[in-house]
Amino acid sequence: MSQALRLDGFQRADRASPDLKRRSLGGACLAHALHDGYTDLLYVLLPVWQTEFGLGYAGLAVLRSLYYATMGGLQIPADRLAARWPIRVSLTVSTLVAAAGFGVMALSGSLFGLCAGLVLAGIGASLQHPRASLLVAQAYGGAARGPLGIYNFAGDLGKAVFPVAVALLLGVMAWRPVAGLMAAVGLAAALALVLVLPRGSLAAAPPRAGGSGGKGRGFALLMTVGALDTATRMGTLLFLPFLLEAKGGTGTTTGLALALVFSGGAFGKAVCGWLGERLGIVPCVVATETATALGIAALLVLPLGPTLALLPLLGLVLNGTSSVLYGTVPDLAPRGDVGRAFALFYTAVIGSGGLAPIAYGALGDRAGPAVGLLAAAATALAIVPLVLRLRRSLAASGQA
Repeated sequence: MSQALRLDGFQRADRASPDLKRRSLGGACLAHALHDGYTDLLYVLLPVWQTEFGLGYAGLAVLRSLYYATMGGLQIPADRLAARWPIRVSLTVSTLVAAAGFGVMALSGSLFGLCAGLVLAGIGASLQHPRASLLVAQAYGGAARGPLGIYNFAGDLGKAVFPVAVALLLGVMAWRPVAGLMAAVGLAAALALVLVLPRGSLAAAPPRAGGSGGKGRGFALLMTVGALDTATRMGTLLFLPFLLEAKGGTGTTTGLALALVFSGGAFGKAVCGWLGERLGIVPCVVATETATALGIAALLVLPLGPTLALLPLLGLVLNGTSSVLYGTVPDLAPRGDVGRAFALFYTAVIGSGGLAPIAYGALGDRAGPAVGLLAAAATALAIVPLVLRLRRSLAASGQA
């Protein structure tokens, strides 16, 4: 059955029972936390794999890309395949496949087996973002912007918990048993999804008959804004450790700084979705991107102490914009096909997350980290005129 939706049909979702909404959001958040946790815990395992398999940095980059590129590149085909399934089945299958990938890693005795496990886990992860986002959009209808922000926040919780847990476990056991435990966690999460998620499919409406051209242009602009917002975030995080080192910080300082940024960012993802609903999408994005650019510029001139104090606020606006943008996808989905729109949007965002560090890194090699940070600030400012151009498309969808 087609999962295409239109905003007119969201009124049926608005009348969904509170229990159905809670179960849909809870299941989506569980899936997001697990899969984003899987993605980021790989950073903790990379040094271990480097030692065991004798890999250089290029080899480690290839290992990471096996998972990351598979996850990003299969968003659209995986969503198209899963559109015929109930979302409950899609999320359960995606979690089982990702867990199976970690199981293959745990049982492998070779680099080839590790690579196969990474690809399998990436295949499972490719299905989660578009299907879980669609589930929240279907359950909450026109009021989905705030819940999508909570869904976005859940991913940050997974990013915070899983790498720390893996780092602690590596202190008492080898990496293969740790990967096996992660696979077991995935199996438990899949069982929980079966129990929590509502059975069957939520009410869906046929695609909107007309006006797809304007919405298509607006959605393309939204994807561009999302890609640039991700690029700003990646560029800032790439150069932040080097900036702190130049100010006299240590490795411990860098760890604290990243924790401050991510904690502020998690709060921003939870809050900015609601702010976008109440203040308007365009004013909210203009405010967060302008504040991001000013905050990045301030990092360059402040001493170490005030820099650390600024980081939670910078993290709030640096990460918070994404919740506003994710919540806008249903409003501008071409032909009303929200599931495909989420798949396209996540492909653009994940692709930007993979390419932006390369571009910023090349600039930093030539001109230094300060220029790289200024380029990230300029990228944030470049979003402002683009999002202002979205006003007409948003007004046509009843948003602003």
